[in-house]
Formats: sequence, C-alpha cells, structure tokens
Amino acid sequence: MTSSLPAAVLWDLDGTLVDTEPYWAIAEASLVREFNGEWSKSDGLELIGAGLLTTASKLQSRGVDLDPEEIVARLTSSVLEQSRAAVPWRPGALELLLSLREWGVPTALVTMSRRPFAEFVAGSTGSVLFDAIVTGEDVSMPKPNPEAYLRGASLLGVEPQDSIVLEDSIPGVMSGRAASATVIGIPAHVDLGDFDDIVIWPTLAGKSVEDLSRVVFERQARR
Repeated sequence: MTSSLPAAVLWDLDGTLVDTEPYWAIAEASLVREFNGEWSKSDGLELIGAGLLTTASKLQSRGVDLDPEEIVARLTSSVLEQSRAAVPWRPGALELLLSLREWGVPTALVTMSRRPFAEFVAGSTGSVLFDAIVTGEDVSMPKPNPEAYLRGASLLGVEPQDSIVLEDSIPGVMSGRAASATVIGIPAHVDLGDFDDIVIWPTLAGKSVEDLSRVVFERQARR
C-alpha cells in the first residue's frame, strides 16, 4: 500500500482541521451588533468557505461601517483570541496529521484565513505540522478558484492530481476538484451536496494514513 501513498495532503483549516466556524460566527455577529445591524445564524452559514473579503462585503451590507481590511482584521483578531483560549481540533484531525508526519507525507495548510491565525494553529502543538502554508493573502482568487490548492501543491513540489485535499465546505471542495486533486469531504456545519467524484467521511476520527492510501489507490484504479 505504500506505493499508493498520496504525494501530499492539503488541509483546509476552518471547519476541517479545527472547528472554528462557531468562533467566526461569534465574531461576525458581534461586529454587526456593534453597528446596530441584524445578523442571523443562516447569514454566517452562507459564508462558510468564502474568502474573508466576501465576508467583509456582506458585513458592510448589514451596516458595518468599516473598510474591508479593517473588518477582516477585527474578525481575525477575535477568532485568534478565542482560539488561544481553546484550539477546537476536529475529531481525529490532529491524530491523522501527526501520523502523516510520521509517515513522511508532505502536508500543507491551505486556508482563506489570514496568516497570523493560520500560523498560530500550525504552531499550537509545538511541533512542525505543515511543510507549507497558503493563506488568503497569498492568492489573488479565493476558493472556489483552484489557485490556493495549486499553490499549495507547487510549494510542496508535487502534482495536485497526485494529492489529497481535505475540505468541509462547498467552495473548498470545488477548489480542490478544480485543482484536479482527490477530494475528501468532512462536513461540519453545511451539507456538501451531491458531488459524485468526492469521498465523504463524517469525521476523521479513526482514519489512518492507510485509509488515505486506499482512497488514492481506488482513484488510480478508475483512471
């Protein structure tokens, strides 16, 4: 099975590696309330997987009278502060990530969040978890555009079609598919729809490097 190891595993951050979506929801709602606007749970769910400037635009439409970069900075600061109190790892995610490191499989963190938050999570265990980090500042087009995952694969020196993307959102799944990677969806807060060419795992709990290798092998067999 080792011949079928993925060339690399590219991880989404929010909702996939860590369940910070509730932290973002708190930050968004608090900022809108500060400007006497209205914000609902469904508003936040619609933004899962979107670029932060898209989020800023929606908050502006709800009355937040700040420029987009200030909105992004305020949201990121709030989520970072909440995460410092407790990093909310998704079930099985850290264990699988550490196992990939033991097997020598290259890993990248590919997120539309800003670099300070991504680097905080990546360094929160005191171990090196990723060989590369791609953030929203590093790309010109956010997910669902494939640029972020293509950049992640390039930084690792691998072909995207030989890599696995782990995602929890529809924009992220679309980004990984457009990059020609094998996509495994791990839904957290939103349904991932009816993509017939991705694998769905309810969580990463109990999942192993061998399970990832099996997904690669099955995809190679279908080519």
